[in-house]
Amino acid sequence: MTAVSPLDGILERAGSLGQLKAVMVARSGAIVAERGYHGSSVTEPTNIKSASKSVISALVGIAIDKGVLKGVDQKIAPLLRRDLPDNPDPRMEEITIGNLLSMQAGLDRMSGANYGRWVSSRNWVREALAQPFVDEPGGGMLYSTASTHLLSAILTRVSGRSTRELARDWLGPLESFSIGGWERDPQGIYLGGNQMAMSTRSLLAFGELYRNGGRTAGGQQLVSPEWIELSWRPRTNSRFTGDAYGYGWFLREIGGQDVRYAWGYGGQMLYIVPSLQLTVAMTSDENNPAARNGYRDSLHSLAGEIIAAIASS
Repeated sequence: MTAVSPLDGILERAGSLGQLKAVMVARSGAIVAERGYHGSSVTEPTNIKSASKSVISALVGIAIDKGVLKGVDQKIAPLLRRDLPDNPDPRMEEITIGNLLSMQAGLDRMSGANYGRWVSSRNWVREALAQPFVDEPGGGMLYSTASTHLLSAILTRVSGRSTRELARDWLGPLESFSIGGWERDPQGIYLGGNQMAMSTRSLLAFGELYRNGGRTAGGQQLVSPEWIELSWRPRTNSRFTGDAYGYGWFLREIGGQDVRYAWGYGGQMLYIVPSLQLTVAMTSDENNPAARNGYRDSLHSLAGEIIAAIASS
């Protein structure tokens, strides 16, 4: 592999970021730079945390294309009827697949301070559906891993197969892509949107699939370009960062370019820059926060340096 020389200095300096594990850069389908840090490598699995929400979004899109799900406007209540609370709020009938994807279900968040209580419950699906409405379905963004877990439960129930099986089947043809350890809830449903192990190389492969319009390097269509366009359409905004959010992807400008990115706690990042045919994957120590201490901003800055180097090459 021949590295683009300006990237060498950028990735060398990135070693000063103590949480960083690995970085990989691909342009037009070719890996142009990669580096491991602090004893880690690009092939070492790490918990990609909420970056896995983008994987769940891909599986939902494939399910829609295959007719397993009807579409983003499909209501979730009939699919999860047995887990709804007694005498549910009438607004429960209004929540759609699309609302879950864009974090606009209206139900109280099961992330942040509420996450531990949620995953300590005996039934994560029922606990998520039992939360009070704090906004209307389709209202403001309420970032919640419970929303993507409900999508995992829906995929499992409508297909009769585990979300992991679906990922292996539907994304299995993607070279270098694989999922390692993946946590399940007490009912055996794979956690939608967290606790998924993946290497930096696998994360890059997933990003390259989207960068290439849903096709593998060999030309096999796994995700439809229409779903990618829908996923990257701004639908709401994060109240924490102001960044736009689509279906499992954040959107912002970095280095003067429009960027779509996945973000996981600790600094698990996947950046796609369509205008430059560029994909950048970064993995970090999953046990330390990335937002409160400014580390995520440092990773955005690193991505900006990489983007500038590629744009000028």
